[in-house]
Amino acid sequence: MVVLEIPTLTTERLRLRPLRRSDVEAYAALNADPEVLRCAYGETKPWDLGRSWRYLAFLWGHWVLGGCGTWAVEHRETGAFLGLVGFSEPEGWPGCELAWHLDRASWGHGYATEAARAALGYAFGELGKERIISLIHPDNHASLRVAEKVGEKLVRRIEHLGREMLCYGIERPSPAGA
Repeated sequence: MVVLEIPTLTTERLRLRPLRRSDVEAYAALNADPEVLRCAYGETKPWDLGRSWRYLAFLWGHWVLGGCGTWAVEHRETGAFLGLVGFSEPEGWPGCELAWHLDRASWGHGYATEAARAALGYAFGELGKERIISLIHPDNHASLRVAEKVGEKLVRRIEHLGREMLCYGIERPSPAGA
């Protein structure tokens, strides 16, 4: 058995914690919403429990293979599962990608921005990453705003996995006084 030390990050309202098997049902419920799927993956056919489990396993595997991965996002006060935020960089990917995927009830409350800021702090601090990207569909205006709020800038348009995407990016901030 592989034992990993996946950190838990906390913000004012959120806890970013390691994924658990018990998250599969909540993640599958999130992926049953066609609008959530359209924004996140460009598809609208609901995912079943098996597909949601396989995707969470794929995301969890990034911790093993790449040293960084995805966290479950939960509300600190209620413990409610809100979605996911984190990093992936599969072979052939255009860079270390930060992505967020929250349930629709969590939209419009600033949770994605708050979670993304915490994840970026971890990437530039503990992981020592120099550059982070986010791949966002041009029609996903809310995610474009999140990327801009956390300091990402449009780098280029790309075709990725058969879809037109906007590649946003951010460089590691220079140390204070440098």
